[in-house]
Amino acid sequence: MSIVQRMASNKASSAALTFELVAKCSTTRARASILTLPHGPVNLPIFMPVATQASLKGITPEQLEGTGCRLCLNNTYHLGLKPGQEVLDAVGGAHKLQGWKHNLLTDSGGFQMVSLLKLAKVTEEGVRFLSPHDGSPMLLTPEHSMSLQNSIGSDIMMQLDDVLVTTHPDKARMREAMERSVRWLDRCIKAHKNPDRQNLFCIIQGGLDLEMRRECCREMVARDTPGIAIGGLSGGEAKDDFCNVVATCTELLPDLKPRYVMGIGYPEDLVVSVALGADMFDCVWPTRTARFGNAITKHGVLNMKKEQYAKDFGPIEDGCGCPCCRPIDQEGAIGVTRAFVHHNSAKETVAAHLLTIHNVWYQLHLMGGARDAIIADKFPAFVKEFFNNLYPDRKSYPSWAVNALKNVGIDLFES
Repeated sequence: MSIVQRMASNKASSAALTFELVAKCSTTRARASILTLPHGPVNLPIFMPVATQASLKGITPEQLEGTGCRLCLNNTYHLGLKPGQEVLDAVGGAHKLQGWKHNLLTDSGGFQMVSLLKLAKVTEEGVRFLSPHDGSPMLLTPEHSMSLQNSIGSDIMMQLDDVLVTTHPDKARMREAMERSVRWLDRCIKAHKNPDRQNLFCIIQGGLDLEMRRECCREMVARDTPGIAIGGLSGGEAKDDFCNVVATCTELLPDLKPRYVMGIGYPEDLVVSVALGADMFDCVWPTRTARFGNAITKHGVLNMKKEQYAKDFGPIEDGCGCPCCRPIDQEGAIGVTRAFVHHNSAKETVAAHLLTIHNVWYQLHLMGGARDAIIADKFPAFVKEFFNNLYPDRKSYPSWAVNALKNVGIDLFES
């Protein structure tokens, strides 16, 4: 019996989520799964675009749907401030507010408290900060985070955690944050009002200390939340350290639950993290870089503001299936040229809109290609082709990726 056939029957359910493990790569830890949420099924692995304030900057919900997106992020901190909980309750949640009929994931608000607000202070009670609107004192607790996310109505909601960048030098403070995150999860579970229709995910903390990460994994897994996230990364740590944390955590996590690495979005990071056994990823980078005139392609990032594209009448990327790149005679296609994007990139917002659609499509379909390769049990070949396209000279392969992939059975230098 093939590996695909063996995996096809592996399924686990909780009140508002079903996770079906469809296939495992026979070489690496990569997995292909189906995550069924209240607003429909989602194929894993997946990249999730970030619609911070209930919109993906520059494109409509219909255009986002057209990229194939079935799960995107909203930001609890921003929606809690504006439009605010009263409006969210009145309209019936963020799905109705933004006209989005597919799935939503919300963060807890804790990361923004610490990263955006200079005067935020973390105590056992919660995060104290000054309102960016009027300077008045405010407090975000695990209970209030759950209340906000219940009002938002997200399909996946994240626990409030004590967030530190991985490079934080104080090991005692890192342990305090890890242990407090476990205690705050218990408070979140108790405060969560809608477990029958919203899924609460825990977040593993512990910085770059692998033993601390293992300890946190054991504590979080024991709480039996529907899904599990690995948090605190993308904080300036070395990529080798990043990979060690992801690999250490995925090794300890149950097979039949989704694994979410928070805050990563560079294509190389996604492909390597899939090989290490992770399923879900999010980042603002693909949409943010679009607003600076950059297109993500299989051969790297293209700065469309460069003069070399002024008379280039080809698509943004040859062979891309996004609406922007497909020939205009195809249904639903726009058929824009590099010259058009270049012409508009410095002065008109249309270029940012088009590149946002293209970049989101690229990220989603990169993960779709990985999924297809896992199911066909050809994932190592997929990874090698990906890196060969991105780095035609093998001497340019990033050492962190070479090392991480070698640890799970892929030798990038082997033909």
